[in-house]
Amino acid sequence: MRRPALTLALVTLGPVLLALAGLAHPRGLSAATAHHWVWLHIALVPVFPLLALGFVLLLRERPRAVLPAVARIAAWICAAVYATGYTGLDTVAGIAAGTIAGQHGDPAELRRLVLALYDTGNRLGRVGVYAFLAAVLAATVALGHRHGIRVLPGTVVLLAAGWSFVDSHIFWPRGVLTMLAMAAGFALWTWATARRTGGPAAPQTSGAAGS
Repeated sequence: MRRPALTLALVTLGPVLLALAGLAHPRGLSAATAHHWVWLHIALVPVFPLLALGFVLLLRERPRAVLPAVARIAAWICAAVYATGYTGLDTVAGIAAGTIAGQHGDPAELRRLVLALYDTGNRLGRVGVYAFLAAVLAATVALGHRHGIRVLPGTVVLLAAGWSFVDSHIFWPRGVLTMLAMAAGFALWTWATARRTGGPAAPQTSGAAGS
C-alpha cells in the first residue's frame, strides 16, 4: 500500500471519532437528555459511514483473479449497505426519537412513539451491522488472495468488534471499546497490506545465458 501512515489515519478516523462520541453519549434518552441526544446524533450523521472507508481504501488495488475481484466488489456493496442502514438507525433512533422525547405531551404516548422509533431504527442498524460483517468476510477473501494469512488477525478483531456492534452501539463502556477494537482491526489490515509481497522472479542476467 502507498503511504501507509496516511492510510492508517484514514481507516481509523471513523472508529476513533465514534469512540470519542461514545464518551459523550447520554446513557439513556429522556426529556432531560433529549436536546443533547438529538444534536449528538445530528453530528454523527457523516461519521457512522466513515467505518466503511477502510474497505474502500484497503481494497483500492484491482485484483487480476476473478475470485478476489468479485470479493472486492461484494465488500464495497456490503460496506455501502452498512453505511445506509446505520445512518438510518442514527436518523430514526437518534434524531427522530430524541426530538419526540423532548416534546411536551402525554408521557405514555411519547414513550410509545419513542419505542416505536427505536424498534424501526434498531432493525435498520442490525441490517447495517450484518452487512459490515459480510464486508469483513468478503474483504478478507480479496486481501488474503494478495497478502496471505497475515490479514487474518485484523479479520478476527473486526469480526469480534462487528458482532459486539450489533447491540452495543457506541454506548460506554462496551460501545466505546467496540469502536477502539474496530480501529485496531483496520490498523492490523493496514499493516498486513503495507508489507511487501513477493513479486515475480527477476530475469537472469548470467553471461552463460546464450551458451
